[in-house]
Amino acid sequence: MPARRTLAVVGLAALLVLSGCGGASNGGGDGGGAPSFGAGDAERSTAAAEATASAGDGESASREALQQRALIKTGRLVVEVDDFESSRANLTESVEGYGGFVSETRTQRRGSENNSYVYGTLVLRVPSEEYESLLSDAEAEGDVVSSETSTEDVTERLVDLEARLENLRAERDRLRTLYDRANSTEDVLAVQRELSDVQGEIERLEAQKQSLERRVAYSTLTVELREPDPTPQYVRESWYDTPVLSAFLESVQGVLVVGRAIVVGFAYALPYLFAFVAPVALLGAAVWRFRHRLSR
Repeated sequence: MPARRTLAVVGLAALLVLSGCGGASNGGGDGGGAPSFGAGDAERSTAAAEATASAGDGESASREALQQRALIKTGRLVVEVDDFESSRANLTESVEGYGGFVSETRTQRRGSENNSYVYGTLVLRVPSEEYESLLSDAEAEGDVVSSETSTEDVTERLVDLEARLENLRAERDRLRTLYDRANSTEDVLAVQRELSDVQGEIERLEAQKQSLERRVAYSTLTVELREPDPTPQYVRESWYDTPVLSAFLESVQGVLVVGRAIVVGFAYALPYLFAFVAPVALLGAAVWRFRHRLSR
């Protein structure tokens, strides 16, 4: 009995020891594994954050690309100015200050002597971001008669041209490879013709693309400058508003004009009278005298 009790105690002690070792071992495993798990989790969290940030940057770039449209801005402005030459000099200075230039100038003068006036047209090319500033400067030169601005979106056309150019360049590279590998003269000539056609199409599309890009980069403002017409504008008065003395003098002047017209008309008609009426009168007189003699 004591022996069994001793064995039971020893067995219980052994179980407690084993349980303690297992617990210590598990605790050590947990303690050792915990940092490892935390580091992996942190790395995964960092990678996810970077991926999210990259996705966000990509979306922002896409939105920004959509907002940056290729726009061709064209305007026309008619302004009445006091002095054409002064306004032209001011606008030339303004457009050059904004980094633009005057692409065309047309000038005409009307009237004569002191009653002449000048009007003309300036075609101004200015960087697109400075268009509104140049428009304000032009409007400040005088009284605005009319103003209009139009905008054309050519984004899709540029994208289409670039896609076509990429395909043609790829085809050109393929043809160059075939040209280098050609063995017979006939193959060389055939590939050369194809390559020439593709190169010509590439140059044509590149010219279109460059033209559109220049029109997008530089807006066009056509300004028509007009000096006022110095010719006095007479206002017709009613006849009963004319003073009595002025009416009498105008009537006398009218009588004199009619009398002078009659005299001048008679002077014009006198040669015709001598040329045509006198011979007829003489002939009539001769006939009358002849008949008068016969009646005796």
